[in-house]
Formats: sequence, C-alpha cells, structure tokens
Amino acid sequence: MAPSLFENVVKWIRTGYPEGVPSADYPPLFALLTPVLTESEITDIVLKLAVEHGTENPATPEQIVDAIHAVTEQAPSADDMHQVASRLAAAGWPLALEVPATD
Repeated sequence: MAPSLFENVVKWIRTGYPEGVPSADYPPLFALLTPVLTESEITDIVLKLAVEHGTENPATPEQIVDAIHAVTEQAPSADDMHQVASRLAAAGWPLALEVPATD
C-alpha cells in the first residue's frame, strides 16, 4: 500500500474512533474496508493502531487475519454498515461504496 494511502487510512480511523474501535463496529468496518484494501493492508493498519494504543503484545499478522475472518464470517446488518459509514464520513473520509438499504 502506498505510504500516503496507509497513513490516510490510519488517520481516518483515528479521527473516526479516537477512543478505539468498539468491537461491535469491527464487522461493518471490515466490510467497508475490504472492497478498498487488501487483507494484507488491513492487517498492517490493525497492527499499527494496536502499537499506537500501547498494546504491549500486539497480535501477530496471522492472528489478525484469523480474527478478520472470524468477524466477517457473517455479514453485518445494513443499519450497522450505515452507522459506521456515517461515522467515518463525519471523520472526513466518506466511502463511495454501495451499502445495503435499510428496511
């Protein structure tokens, strides 16, 4: 991933989630990022954010990949997708992705 794109994504997540990403937002966040970034790029971002948050023993890349797969096994609800997309758009990086319509 180009350094500027990497830093922009990290900055965007930091801005959208200054206290860290709540676990309930992982599925929609990963679902929104997956069409834009590769699994390797997402893993690199998660590692960087873990180190920045003072995690003494951050997960290995393999553990992060396994966690991403576990979290994304089930598709998030349309409401969850809209909520996370709105939060991140408010942080300055709107995603031009098709999010399923809510009922």
